[in-house]
Amino acid sequence: MRQHGSMSVMDAPLSNRSAAAPRRTELAAFLKARRARVTPEDVGMAPGLRRRTPGLRREEVAQLAGVGVTWYTWLEQGRPINASEQVLGAIARTLKLDAAESSHLFVLAGLQPVTPANDFCPLTPEIQTILDALSPLPAAVSSARFDILRWNAAYEALFPGATLTDAGRHNSMWCTATVPECCNAFVNRAEELPRMVAVLRSGYGKHVGEPYWEDFIRDLVAASPEFARLWAQQDVAGHSVRHKIFRHAAVGEVRMSATNLNAMGMPEGRIVVYTPQDEESRQRIEWLLANPGLPVVDHTH
Repeated sequence: MRQHGSMSVMDAPLSNRSAAAPRRTELAAFLKARRARVTPEDVGMAPGLRRRTPGLRREEVAQLAGVGVTWYTWLEQGRPINASEQVLGAIARTLKLDAAESSHLFVLAGLQPVTPANDFCPLTPEIQTILDALSPLPAAVSSARFDILRWNAAYEALFPGATLTDAGRHNSMWCTATVPECCNAFVNRAEELPRMVAVLRSGYGKHVGEPYWEDFIRDLVAASPEFARLWAQQDVAGHSVRHKIFRHAAVGEVRMSATNLNAMGMPEGRIVVYTPQDEESRQRIEWLLANPGLPVVDHTH
């Protein structure tokens, strides 16, 4: 049986060990959740009898990945041990992680650079000029936390809850997770919210332990039982083109495709551009632009 990595990192500076502790805790929870998802049949093993927990056992993961059982147990317990790219790659393959999940695993284990706190570069005036030039296509700049940092008039007309909120949170995740179903901007919220939470988890992996992130996650968990349930699932995903159906009291449904674009100078920022999926949706966006300030919903709580 091969053994990879050292059993401790006690030779590392104390400050580094303290900073890594929250990330190790997150790593432990992630590995447990992913292990529970893989069945013996998935990896060509007999199911066996009297399995008290779903998924693979720790010793089975260790055997399939070619590492020691004690070493893998310590890794899943969040102990301060080192792991090489080779062994993490073997664990990722054993747990059938996709690209986003594998990247998340490497970040939590300290094998990919972590973005320092407050590393989001200030937005220049040119960014707003670009957003405005994209109108009538709704467009906004969003952070890894789903904070809406800049937007154009078309975006405000389509999704005013994220830009005109009384709670002081210009954040599309907050609006999607906490606004009641009857007043929520998304018609296909049940489909999109799990994906958004998985993308948020991927960004969170680079900021585990940072108060700015931890406070946001804690507030969301308290405000939305549905978010709390999804967050506990430890799902991870990357950005992709998404099909989102918005509702507006003045025009009805607006069907859009959301495309995320990276921009130089914004290491964790993205420009999100919405394009209409049909002519009716295009006309409704243009009508909302020509008639600003109309209420999004037809009732209040």
